Amino acid sequence: MSKTLRTLPIPTGSGVSDVLPHLRQVLDGSGSAAWLPVPTSDRREARRLGDALAPGEPIDDDIALVVTTSGTTGVPKGAMLTASALRASGDATHERLGGPGSWLLALPTHHIAGLQVLLRSLLAGTEPTVVDVSGGFLPEALTGAIAGMRGERRYTSLVPTQLIKVLEAPAATAALADLDAVLIGGAATPVPVYEQARDAGINVVRTYGMSETCGGCVYDGVPLTGAKIRIDNGRIVIGGSMIAAGYRNMPEHPAFAEPGWFRTDDAGEFHDGVLRVRGRLDEAISTGGLLVIPQVVEAVLATHPAVAECVVLGLPDERLGQRVAVAVVPAPGATPPTLDALRDHVLAELDAVAAPRDLTLVDEIPLLGPGKPDRAELRKTLLAGSAS
Repeated sequence: MSKTLRTLPIPTGSGVSDVLPHLRQVLDGSGSAAWLPVPTSDRREARRLGDALAPGEPIDDDIALVVTTSGTTGVPKGAMLTASALRASGDATHERLGGPGSWLLALPTHHIAGLQVLLRSLLAGTEPTVVDVSGGFLPEALTGAIAGMRGERRYTSLVPTQLIKVLEAPAATAALADLDAVLIGGAATPVPVYEQARDAGINVVRTYGMSETCGGCVYDGVPLTGAKIRIDNGRIVIGGSMIAAGYRNMPEHPAFAEPGWFRTDDAGEFHDGVLRVRGRLDEAISTGGLLVIPQVVEAVLATHPAVAECVVLGLPDERLGQRVAVAVVPAPGATPPTLDALRDHVLAELDAVAAPRDLTLVDEIPLLGPGKPDRAELRKTLLAGSAS
């Protein structure tokens, strides 16, 4: 081990151009260091990542990038990615989308989704177009940014909450429809949002993946070239050329116990070459002795006309162990839904055990990482509401 892990402070906005030379080294495997991307806009987070992942210490020669996961609790895990894995991911993405192109960055840059926008731009030999989201995502900013993009093919990557905001802004919606593909990942895309986007002419590509797989490795349910999927007792297991070499700070982690494979915490089904992700196993709600996958209930609730966004989670219950609760952002202009209305909506599709017993209306869903709902923060809000 002659390489050293070094921190790579990455800004959000036009300043990302300063880190592109380092990312070129990441892709070609040159240089004497592996890089740990940290946000320049969040010193506390940068310090937390540094404390957990030991920059300045040696690392295996074949590691090019250490990217942290966006988990909600505990010590952050650092997925060790090689240059060959990152190239395989970028090349497979361009192959699936129809060829290399120019990319628009509108995501935080120290997470894998934002990093991949920059890495794919470098692989394609194009200059990334950057929308500054340091002060929050403004759909209106997309219009001018997309108009300035050059090249035969143009792409971007967003999270579902961004797509929801775009669909409320006609000019931004029209601009997004001009792109050849819009990758949506980080969290599940509600079916009504997906259908509204497709009806507006936006070529939405739903992606599934994580830091441990160099980002999205399954597009619209079909694995990219080089990615392999199998289901072990309902759990999604991913293998292939894009898999991380393990965790920087957890060398014996069971997720990487089988060489070349990564055991996810997601439940899924794989039929006729198409993967269906049902939700996270570690977020399952045990209620009355039965398990409820929150994302399954969320998918049904999202089709209610009065629901703009929702998150389902379990709250402690003396009788049931846990009870199903939901936080809802009401749809603009709609009468806020009642608990009875939402229960009836769920009962029309799912068993009674899945119907929510608590409802809390919120102005917005708190987020953690690229588009993922902060369930721990929401649980505090729902518990406080329940107590009052």
